[in-house]
Amino acid sequence: MVQYRETRLDASFAALSDATRRGVLEQLGRAEASISQLAGKFHMTLTGMKKHIGVLERAALVTTEKAGRVRTCRLGVRALEAEATWIEGHRELWSARFDALDKIVEHLKSKERADARRKNR
Repeated sequence: MVQYRETRLDASFAALSDATRRGVLEQLGRAEASISQLAGKFHMTLTGMKKHIGVLERAALVTTEKAGRVRTCRLGVRALEAEATWIEGHRELWSARFDALDKIVEHLKSKERADARRKNR
């Protein structure tokens, strides 16, 4: 189960790592589109867009359906809940670390001010 989740996270984050693929997801969030329409919108070849769509499909973020010669793309049914949970867990971890660092820095500044006051006496 954990290995499946990690594989899914890897596929999702790999898919989301590219600006074009994020743009495709935003576009498909507004309306479904053919691969040709997406290629035109993103100023790329059909082959290039097909590769991007393939990555998004493997991550289950997009589904496609072929009717005749047209392949229509739409958002996949899978939400990004596992990814959001992973990000939130790491955000909390880093937030706690930065809070602890802030306390250390404030302690050192206080000590430095106290040392300066003693020196000036």
